[in-house]
Amino acid sequence: MNTDTITNQTSGPTNHRVVSSEQWLAERKAFLAREKELTHLRDQIARERRALPWERVRKNYVFDTPDGKRTLADLFEGRSQLLVQHFMLGPGWEQGCQSCSFMADHTDGMNVHLAHRDITLVAVSRAPLAEIERFRERMGWKFRWVSSNESDFNGDFHVSFGPGELAAGEVYYNYGLQPFPHGEAPGLSAFCRNDAGEVFHTYSTFGRGVEVMMGAYNLMDLMPKGRDEREVPYKMEWVRHHDRYESQAQAPAIGACCCEKQA
Repeated sequence: MNTDTITNQTSGPTNHRVVSSEQWLAERKAFLAREKELTHLRDQIARERRALPWERVRKNYVFDTPDGKRTLADLFEGRSQLLVQHFMLGPGWEQGCQSCSFMADHTDGMNVHLAHRDITLVAVSRAPLAEIERFRERMGWKFRWVSSNESDFNGDFHVSFGPGELAAGEVYYNYGLQPFPHGEAPGLSAFCRNDAGEVFHTYSTFGRGVEVMMGAYNLMDLMPKGRDEREVPYKMEWVRHHDRYESQAQAPAIGACCCEKQA
């Protein structure tokens, strides 16, 4: 392995408690009970989430896609459920948000499985389609990614903010007013389409809620060093676009998101 291209190569954990096999097993089994509590709570939260009311989508949003103009209903691709990643890539940006890219790195492998559970996953950004395609080609992604550049979609779902909103010092994001440093923000939104073709908005999550797409974090959380992130405001500072990890000195992208600051 060429360690010159790996970032965050630090020494392993030290000074941790070491016990006998018998004590290790006893403490592990005790902790298993706590893990089961979390699993059952997660299941309960999921049931409550599915029971939330829906709202009808009344606007006829139109997106630029590689296949031409498409409506929100068209993005379902014949399925009844649509999941949108609000990907932070604004007009004129050289590259997409590193954290949103970290999320998107998980998408291609999941898509075949999501499709078999009646789910279409689409990324939406405000950048023009040509800029999206240029970045997607660089990253080697295959998932569907469309432009909302000529619609109100991003603004209506509170993931893009105009100069006036930013100048006011607070924007409406994650269901409340708060300071925000960028004109674009991360999020996930879920939609359902019925047999009559009506589209409903069923759920959106923002801030740290988008970690549901970051499967690599779940694996890091199993390890002795955990996520191993510094105590700084932007904890995902370590993330690079997957083709840039050899560049140790690369600064955070212009679109670096602030989801770690959100509850």
